Amino acid sequence: MPLNENPVWFITGCSTGFGRELARLVLERGWRAVVTARDAGRVQDLANGYEDRVLALSLDVTRQDEIAAAVQQTERRFGAIDVLVNNAGYGYQTSIEEGDDAEIRAQFETNVFGLAAMTRAVLPGMRARRRGHIVNISSQAGFIGYEGSGYYAATKHAVEGLSDSLSREVAPLGIKVTCVEPGPFRTDWAGRSLHQRHPQIDDYRETVGARLEATAGYSGKQPGDPVRAAAAIIKAVEAESPPKHLVLGSIALEGIRNKLKETLTEIEAWAETSRGADYPENER
Repeated sequence: MPLNENPVWFITGCSTGFGRELARLVLERGWRAVVTARDAGRVQDLANGYEDRVLALSLDVTRQDEIAAAVQQTERRFGAIDVLVNNAGYGYQTSIEEGDDAEIRAQFETNVFGLAAMTRAVLPGMRARRRGHIVNISSQAGFIGYEGSGYYAATKHAVEGLSDSLSREVAPLGIKVTCVEPGPFRTDWAGRSLHQRHPQIDDYRETVGARLEATAGYSGKQPGDPVRAAAAIIKAVEAESPPKHLVLGSIALEGIRNKLKETLTEIEAWAETSRGADYPENER
């Protein structure tokens, strides 16, 4: 592994889904892990049999004091954080017009501001050691704005932009950044981590309403395997030249490819108009 032979992984949101499966694989490989959830009792079982290599902590990423305490406890126990996986987050689906302000802000607090706060907390140690890897769990929605997922997509677009900028800032310091874009995976995300507000406005029932119903009904039938996804994340971190963007699942791969092709086609179609917005050569 490029980081060191016995890395310390700090993973947020380990009570279910990607975070839990990733923690299991990390521990099975003999590495050390800090596993977190808002209630540490929900992740304590991950330490069974690995007590000397696991630190299970309560962590709400919207609380700066809890972030600072968790990082300090980790450094006291293991000496460093080699890999930070910003996995904590949830979905909120509704039409843009019917979005609830408190729900929107709460989602940004976790998905964006909590992720950024965790990143800021670990960067001083990574900079001092001139090594480290930050893995930000985004979504295919970080590229594609689906109907009914506008506010969730906005948080994931923010994660994409932050990750791209961070990668440029820390690459000269020996720190890697990977943004992970999963499609539908067979976790309990729809059951536990998805808040839906079904449209009350008739004009949105056939677009937003239909997508919300399809999302909820898809739970347990998604093609993505969270264990294989966790293995793919580890493979990326172990790579000599890790990807800045890791798309997971065939649905996400096809959807993101199509989105990028459509975007490039549209940009090229309007290229003359784009260039025409500059001052003429003789006036520069």
